[in-house]
Amino acid sequence: MPSPGKSPIIPSMRYRDAPAAIDWLCRVLGFSEHMIVPGEDGAVAHAQLTLGDGMVMLGSERDDEHGQLMAVPGTDGPNTQSAYVVVDGVEAVHDRAKAAGAPIVAPLQNPEYGGVFFACRDPEGHVWNIGSYDPWES
Repeated sequence: MPSPGKSPIIPSMRYRDAPAAIDWLCRVLGFSEHMIVPGEDGAVAHAQLTLGDGMVMLGSERDDEHGQLMAVPGTDGPNTQSAYVVVDGVEAVHDRAKAAGAPIVAPLQNPEYGGVFFACRDPEGHVWNIGSYDPWES
């Protein structure tokens, strides 16, 4: 099991342009680079980004056995999964996402279960749910 306070569930994603995705996720959503393993021809073999005690892993789209299991979504099509990220200052993240040109797919709102929430797409179409509601605290 991971260290106390660290999530044992870590989303993993593929991107066509992983270096650009890493920049966007850090600049817009507030992630920090934890580890970046370069691949060939500017690709990213493996990356770990952290936000608080959470982490996402990502890498460049690739055509190998594992890569064929993970598709990069279209920029406006459906996703089969999405990440929920708990942050302070949801409105500030929302404003950065809008300024970066992210499509807002769920506007700022106050769900009945608590907190403030919105959802956006990153430049490659992954849906990111951003909110202040902390399900661990309810």
